Amino acid sequence: MNPILTVEFSAKVGDCEFKEESVPLHSPEELFEFVAPGGGCESIPNEVEEIQMTFLPPQHPNTQNPIADKTATLQLGIVLFTGPLAEIMQTIELIIDKAGRGELSKSFLSVIGAPC
Repeated sequence: MNPILTVEFSAKVGDCEFKEESVPLHSPEELFEFVAPGGGCESIPNEVEEIQMTFLPPQHPNTQNPIADKTATLQLGIVLFTGPLAEIMQTIELIIDKAGRGELSKSFLSVIGAPC
């Protein structure tokens, strides 16, 4: 299965910028396991200044509604979501839903700028 999303962490110390290797995620479920309480998001060091979540282009372009595949960027706190507009919108809807259900870690809520 090909990844659908990569996550990259970056930090700055003075003028030096450090980027961690990209973490490939293969499904939305993997993303939400990462940002759930007890998930890998809780181990992100405080020095991280930016998290880039990049959705890869779809394997099959949307020929009926090409705007769905247009590249967009949405920033929530220090997290930048970049990729096809439809993927970003679906993910944000899930984030809103899971936040309301208490299914997101306090660490993730903090980095997206939401009250914990």
